[in-house]
Amino acid sequence: MLEVQLVDITTLAVDAIVNAANSTLLGGGGVDGAIHKAAGPQLLAECKQLGHCPTGEARITKGYNLKASYVIHTVGPVWQKGQANEQELLRSCYISSLALAARHSITSIAFPSISTGAYGYPKEEAAQIAVKSVRDFLAVYHKSGIKQIIFACFDEQTYHLYNKELDLVQSSNES
Repeated sequence: MLEVQLVDITTLAVDAIVNAANSTLLGGGGVDGAIHKAAGPQLLAECKQLGHCPTGEARITKGYNLKASYVIHTVGPVWQKGQANEQELLRSCYISSLALAARHSITSIAFPSISTGAYGYPKEEAAQIAVKSVRDFLAVYHKSGIKQIIFACFDEQTYHLYNKELDLVQSSNES
């Protein structure tokens, strides 16, 4: 159910991909810019209709030219050395995205490493929070209908960090 892939998230054929968006939802750099470019101009038009999205919350749009049917946009925290509730805000990104997916009967979803690009969140801590948040959600909402969750990693370092986290979780479950 939980897997890690070294992949461009825009190429995945899943029900929904998660966009690490900025609060305007109007596109930007990194994964946000790549998703907007791959989805086409209709995505920007729909995002303009949605308006602002606060940090830690999520919004959903169609996927347009993507293989994914939906894009779930979530706004991660900007890293401020752990002094601005970043851990809880990042956790909320994952929980909010999964709750929105469940409400829309989404069974497969892919997440990027939220906030670790321009927002500067330390990748190792972000991977820990991501895996724990997803597992916590699934433990409570095991009947959510979500069957596949992919951590779509853009680079080798992130890929290895997420695999390490999943391995730690699996080994602790076996003991």
